[in-house]
Amino acid sequence: MQFLVITLVVLALLLLASLARVVIGPTVWDRLLGMNLITTKIVMAIAVMAVLMDRTFLVDVAIVYALLGFIASILIARYIEKKGEV
Repeated sequence: MQFLVITLVVLALLLLASLARVVIGPTVWDRLLGMNLITTKIVMAIAVMAVLMDRTFLVDVAIVYALLGFIASILIARYIEKKGEV
């Protein structure tokens, strides 16, 4: 149980590092990569919390969040690639 709490703390620190990449990133692609990293860290944190609290429905929430994050990353990347043309 203590290991899972330490894992959550480490994930929170890594999430802050990813947030720094979003803020500092010199290009828009660096910012998109940082947002993708944040989504991944949140999914991992939800999965760890599911084990910690013994709630299996949180795994479903993590899967849905990962899917939405993936779709959002693809859509934003395509939007950036076309330079805002619809």
